Amino acid sequence: MNLPKPPKSHWESLRPRHAVESLTPLIESTYSSPDITFYLNGIKVVLSNPNPHWTLLDFIRSQHGLKGTKLGCGEGGCGACTVVLQTRSWREDRTSKITHLAINACLFPLVGADGKHVITIEGIGNVANPHPLQERIAKLHGSQCGFCTPGIVMSLYALIRNSYDTVTQTFHLSSRDIEQEGHLDGNLCRCTGYKPILQAAKTFVTEDLKAQLSDDIRTKIEKLDKITTVAEALETREVDSRPLDTSVTPLATAWRAGEMGESLQKMSEIYSHTELDVLLPSDDGNRSNGSCGRPGGCCKDTPSDSGVTPCSKSPAESPAAMLCSVLGEDHTPAKVKIKKESDTNSTISISANVPPVKSREDAMKNQSQPHPQKGIPQVQFAEYAPGSELIFPPTLWKYRPKPLCFGNERKLWFRPTTLDQLVKLKSAYPSAKLVGGASEVQVEVRFKNSDFAVSVYVSDIEELKQTDLHQIKLGWAQELQLAANTPLTEVERICKAVYAKMDNKPMVLEALRKQLRYFGGRQIRNVASLAGNIATASPISDVNPLLVAAGASIVVRSQSKSEMQIPIKQLFIAYRTTNLPADAVITHIRIPLSAPAPRTREFVKAYKQAKRKDDDIAIVNAGFRVLLDDGMEVMDVRVVYGGMGPTTIQAERTRNVLIGKQWLNSETLKLALEALSKDFDLSFSVPGGMAHYRRTLALSLFFRFWHEVTHELVPTRIDPTITEEIHRDISSGSRDDYNPNEQRVVGKQIPHLSALKQCTGEAEYVDDMPRQDQELIGGLVLSSKAHAKLLNIDWTPALNMPGVVGYIDKHSIPKEANIWGSVLKDEPFFADNEVHFYGQVIGMVYAETALQAQAAARAVKVDYEELPAILTIDKAIKAKSFFKHGKNLKKGAAIDFGMEKAFADCDRVFEGRTRIGGQEHFYLETNASLVIPHVEDGSMEVWSSTQNCMETQEFVSQVTGVPRNRINARVKRMGGAFGGKESRSVPFACLLAIAAKKERRPMRLMLNRDEDMMLTGQRHPVQARWKVGVSKDGKLLALDADLYDNAGFSQDMSGAVMDRCITHIDNCYEIPNVHLRGHVCKTNIHSNTAYRGFGAPQAMYFTETIMSNIAEGLKIDIDELRLKNLYKPGNWTPFFQRIDEDWHIPTLLDQLRVSSDYDSRKANVARFNVNNKWKKRGICLIPTKFGLSFATALHLNQAGAYVKMYADGSVLLHHGGTEMGQGLYTKMCQVAAQELGIPLDAIYTPESQTYQIANASPTAASSGSDLNGMAVKKACKILAERLKPYREKYGPDAPMSTIAHAAYLDRVNLAANGFWQMPKIGYKWGDTDLETAKPMYYYFTQGAAVSEVELDVLTGDHTVLRTDIMMDVGQSINPAIDYGQIEGAFVQGQGLFTMEESLWTNKGELATRGPGTYKIPGFSDIPQVFNVSMLRNDGEGKPLTWKHLRSIQSSKGIGEPPLFLGATVFFALREAVKAAREMNMVKMPLVLDSPATAERLRLAVGDPLVNMAKVVKKEGEKNFFVSVA
Repeated sequence: MNLPKPPKSHWESLRPRHAVESLTPLIESTYSSPDITFYLNGIKVVLSNPNPHWTLLDFIRSQHGLKGTKLGCGEGGCGACTVVLQTRSWREDRTSKITHLAINACLFPLVGADGKHVITIEGIGNVANPHPLQERIAKLHGSQCGFCTPGIVMSLYALIRNSYDTVTQTFHLSSRDIEQEGHLDGNLCRCTGYKPILQAAKTFVTEDLKAQLSDDIRTKIEKLDKITTVAEALETREVDSRPLDTSVTPLATAWRAGEMGESLQKMSEIYSHTELDVLLPSDDGNRSNGSCGRPGGCCKDTPSDSGVTPCSKSPAESPAAMLCSVLGEDHTPAKVKIKKESDTNSTISISANVPPVKSREDAMKNQSQPHPQKGIPQVQFAEYAPGSELIFPPTLWKYRPKPLCFGNERKLWFRPTTLDQLVKLKSAYPSAKLVGGASEVQVEVRFKNSDFAVSVYVSDIEELKQTDLHQIKLGWAQELQLAANTPLTEVERICKAVYAKMDNKPMVLEALRKQLRYFGGRQIRNVASLAGNIATASPISDVNPLLVAAGASIVVRSQSKSEMQIPIKQLFIAYRTTNLPADAVITHIRIPLSAPAPRTREFVKAYKQAKRKDDDIAIVNAGFRVLLDDGMEVMDVRVVYGGMGPTTIQAERTRNVLIGKQWLNSETLKLALEALSKDFDLSFSVPGGMAHYRRTLALSLFFRFWHEVTHELVPTRIDPTITEEIHRDISSGSRDDYNPNEQRVVGKQIPHLSALKQCTGEAEYVDDMPRQDQELIGGLVLSSKAHAKLLNIDWTPALNMPGVVGYIDKHSIPKEANIWGSVLKDEPFFADNEVHFYGQVIGMVYAETALQAQAAARAVKVDYEELPAILTIDKAIKAKSFFKHGKNLKKGAAIDFGMEKAFADCDRVFEGRTRIGGQEHFYLETNASLVIPHVEDGSMEVWSSTQNCMETQEFVSQVTGVPRNRINARVKRMGGAFGGKESRSVPFACLLAIAAKKERRPMRLMLNRDEDMMLTGQRHPVQARWKVGVSKDGKLLALDADLYDNAGFSQDMSGAVMDRCITHIDNCYEIPNVHLRGHVCKTNIHSNTAYRGFGAPQAMYFTETIMSNIAEGLKIDIDELRLKNLYKPGNWTPFFQRIDEDWHIPTLLDQLRVSSDYDSRKANVARFNVNNKWKKRGICLIPTKFGLSFATALHLNQAGAYVKMYADGSVLLHHGGTEMGQGLYTKMCQVAAQELGIPLDAIYTPESQTYQIANASPTAASSGSDLNGMAVKKACKILAERLKPYREKYGPDAPMSTIAHAAYLDRVNLAANGFWQMPKIGYKWGDTDLETAKPMYYYFTQGAAVSEVELDVLTGDHTVLRTDIMMDVGQSINPAIDYGQIEGAFVQGQGLFTMEESLWTNKGELATRGPGTYKIPGFSDIPQVFNVSMLRNDGEGKPLTWKHLRSIQSSKGIGEPPLFLGATVFFALREAVKAAREMNMVKMPLVLDSPATAERLRLAVGDPLVNMAKVVKKEGEKNFFVSVA
């Protein structure tokens, strides 16, 4: 008998079904189109069934001429890939508007472009016709290496376009919008220090747009015109004023009479810089021009006939100088004007398209040239015309989206257009991955190798994007129901608008807005949604704790259950797991807004602590809600945390303790803290590490919440500073732009010659080069063990994959060729039988595309037998795991008697162990190479992003067996390097060369960010074990120290790094008796390498730590201790180099002390710390000296140059230096133009290559200008001497085209070689004879800095209030470039000493290998006031000369020396921590290792909360992460 089948259960109906079975009916009925239609820079694009694995960036970079959008990290953390999505959106009244969204193209799904207009950097301007924003950033020195620049330009472009009202044709934009609203928080720059970028952006607003600001702001100015007193000004001020330009006001009289007094400070707090320029005119009766008041003339003063206009006021009296640091509005430190047509200066003539020299010179004769003020840069800008911008394509106004489906047999994409379509699709295939902004999904795909077979793009469903605010407009609402896919940027706006409209001002909205402001970068917030963040169920979600605390819920819809509501507190059931039904779709998020019952008060707050304020994932975050009755008794409370477990967690024990308690009773707070410590009893080995800090934060954040609520209830009871988090104002700063040593070309502040190309995306980097015929892409096969034997490698799975052509490994080259190294050859190209670090190269597969090659590399199967691994310096010392080194320095008693005698003569002896971690280079362009083999003679072109063409050539020759004269190693420019491409770039070029020779096809490779960080090494972690002896008054007498650097698995340059380390541990101090020993530790991490500073910053950090310990031990002032021990001329260093007439440290310290007002500020800091318990400040003044040369690698201190002049007078210049953003090409062209007497743009340097300059030293050691500049000068002098008769014949004003052509007709050689070797140096280790020892360094670049910081003692967060730097750079070849190097190096050093922390897992895997986990300083981390100057005069005010240096143009190398000055932030923080510890009566000596992260700073405070949260390490427990110093 046949019986009917019983009905299926709900869950059985959702059983997994085959994709074909499930989705084919839907595709046939609904998703009939595979075509993505959009516009790209105004051109229509239709992609039919595109590659489903592509992101928008993959498509853009596949197009000819669109290489300006860069791949920097692949996870949306650096902003190099930023493009603008021009799209139609809807206002609340359902009228449409055009919105410009800056997005990360590296994450954004290609399908998301459908129906939109994509604008890339190429779409807004080019070199011939740049966008004014591109031009301004280029001319104001906002681009160095340039790799990050297009992304930054596009972020600013989106902001500017969005601020423009097309109806009124006005802008709503201010400097505050630029810097404080997070529009740049998704962009990183490693070169500039951000200051010139911000200056360019802010002056674009204040100067380019000021005539087009909105009428409401003009109305305010009309009011300002009538103001006659300061009181009226303060009363008239409206909340949201923006900078304006108009005539002067009656307040001018008060200003000139000096009657402003303290009211000036009050005005500065509420008026913008531009408005104060309106109110407070200069002495000539005109509006203040931003003069800095520089004695002798400011660059903004109107030039007098003498060329310099004296200012009647001192710097302290000048309006702009007094106000700029308060207002945070940078004044332009150069003369600027808006122009409609380009003017040309015949001495430099930086034109984009250079016509023949003769015609250009003839044309110039007929032009009336401006007469620039000598020594001050003259800058002109193109006029900005909003009407010239790219419009939204008219066709797209009529575009109606339709359901899309495209893909292949491995991956399908769907794009539904209605909620009903989405629900049906999810019902048919519940495991389909829903994708919105892809900020999380694409990271999983790229870095976790997740492969979502079916992906559904949901962000084009209007029903999921529109939030109904009708009830809220009336001023009341029970809840805010947010559409699930509302972008976070829009949620921010909604929260702000609704909060303003609601009568009861729901705190939850302000709390949510605050959390979203620091949620990812702006590019992420523009596309990510609340629903996506909730569904991801991240345990460190920024919003989930708040939503749980607020009682929020989600509305979900499914085919099976229709619509249902789920409280968010019930949603999270395990790590990244929810109880959301498999077929359900989140449609709305409901947030309660109703006012609490009568006679009750509700408080809702949210907090977040991360390594960096902007664009960082949380360490711990929290959402708190408390409901109090009229007697202040707790009726209800929710205490919710993220980062304290595998899910968002409510502190139930704490909640139970608080219910029914009197909130204002301090005993309630005590009980709550005790309960919290039990709620979160983290183990020492908890996943994610930082157990002690996380527990401390949990207590501290609640502690702040309790006080914040109490302060709102009883304002007089609570110190308000306890409730205030660290916030920063708009940044400002100055440069001393006047250069008294300016010559015709040398000394001018000429922008980087590639800056405009970089700003327009036309500058070509290695991976931007056009694809070669039959080119293949490499994919690296890397070790997944730190130390192991290789048992078996199976290449078959990879070779069977689509597009794969072949592979190479150790068998591809002779055994003797499988070895390389910069100093000693000890590192294999391919692992041979064993792997020695996690990520070591085992082999390389190559395929037709990068995606194919990477997938194939992951498919290779490797079997291991694990071996013990050594990761840290301590373990290396214990195991005696060292590379042979043996270098040491002895001075004084150490030479003849030993250090025992020296210490016996000391009054006090201090000992310690100090550590400093490594630092990732984080150049924005990862290592990249392209090898092009030639059949004829086996020659090869090797394009590599390298600082070292010679070494690239050497080892490519070795692995291919081809002589070096057939290997042309070439590099046009690098997107940053900082030492990281001096040696570590070499193996990638070699791997490609091996494959290119094997296949006779071009090979290309560009590392992913995680590969680059895992493979290429970083700054050396170093540990010092030291002993120092002093007299009772603090005179240094003896220093004995062992220094250990963590080399990694091979030596690379670790020995040389240690050599410089021990030669800089004296810093600027005379120590009579010294014994220093260097040790190089062999471990199982990547091979650490050169990094800007090359061991010197670590050494000087040890020195200053020692000085701090001495000062604290002797209880003497640290500044007195430093001054007492400074070198004096005639002293000599531990390597027996005399301190000579070039010693300027005392002068630098004296001048900086005065210009920074150091003594007064130091006293103010002390007063601040006495009066503030919860915020502490510190201030620090530190000097530095840095030796210039390749030290004892004597053979590297040489350079060559080749200068060729053509018959038209144009010059082709080659030299051995490489361009990595430091401006070397620009400086060398200036040197050549100066020597030859020709315009700057008559000289062209196309690239660096070994076919032009043989045996070139690496561009490193800050010696690029010295070495190559002298070689260029010698070559030019030879050429100039040959042309001398013709110059005499035709006269000094004759164009070079005439002279060169005449010389050519007379058969004169118009090509010349120059060569220079650095004289006088040649120190030999062990030489302790002062008479015979040669100098190790050619000279010392010197400097000093003052930094002042503020520390939040509850969280460890901090801000740098102000930094002043003064550097001795000799006579600068280009002050603008040198200033850029100073500021960039300082910020990089600030990162080294404060936030950049490298961590490994216990298995030896580098855990911090991308911007998501490794944090470099961002725009909001630089000093709020950032002043930089150069040493010009001696202590008596007389101009200094540096002719004794015998360096190029008497200049000094500047790339590395300023970096250590970033340590002034560290030591200022140390002072702040000391002040906190004194208040907490902590008696133990302070030990603070570098970097001074928020974790280390908070735990060092030593308050009762830290003690309550202490985590006891149990037997066998290990920290989750390992720090290898």
